Amino acid sequence: MRFQETLLAGRLIERYKRFLADVELDSGEVVTAHCANPGAMMGLKEPGSRVFLSRASNPNRKLKYNWEFVEVAAGGGPLQLIGINTSRPNLLVAEALQEGRLAPFAGYDRVRPEVKYGRNSRVDFLLEKNGEAPCYLEVKNCHLMREAGFAEFPDCVAARSAKHLYELADMAAQGARAALVYVIQMDAERFDVARDIDPAYDKAFRHALASGVESYAYACRITPEEVTIDRPVRIVTPR
Repeated sequence: MRFQETLLAGRLIERYKRFLADVELDSGEVVTAHCANPGAMMGLKEPGSRVFLSRASNPNRKLKYNWEFVEVAAGGGPLQLIGINTSRPNLLVAEALQEGRLAPFAGYDRVRPEVKYGRNSRVDFLLEKNGEAPCYLEVKNCHLMREAGFAEFPDCVAARSAKHLYELADMAAQGARAALVYVIQMDAERFDVARDIDPAYDKAFRHALASGVESYAYACRITPEEVTIDRPVRIVTPR
């Protein structure tokens, strides 16, 4: 996914009220950007951190900028760009599905986003092919790294995400294919659930796996010009 315009670089002044971030751009101008991330953003919101903003596509929007990346030494590793915009993973997965770059989901004829299912939920993507069971595909954004190379999800209590896991488990029990994709918006070698942060999510994840839900994790390649799903990452959840 290439950005339409060059991202604006600056330094983070403060992230506050969850969805707001004040940034001093390299030009010296101070702007308020939308922070599309409801999580704790552990290690990613330190004042003075190098950040990159995109311009909002809607000229009438109150906040004219979106916070896209922050550059940090996550988990004590080397400096790297980390994507914090949680609206990006679905776009990245849609792009990868269209281009046939997600091998476990190749061969489907139709890809429909935001389809109602289960108990008043919407699945991120429903993949369909005549003569085959549908595939319910849920996407999660991952940006937590407390140990170099080791990505984790979630970074706060994620009750809604746990609910999605139970919904996927129900679909698998009914004979459909169900899968979970963690889009790791950074470089990583391993992935696991942050069970110390949210034990309920860990319980739901294990229930989903036991019910036949598939799980995959992919690291992203990030530059100030583009972000793209790059390669699969090993999931190391103990059985």
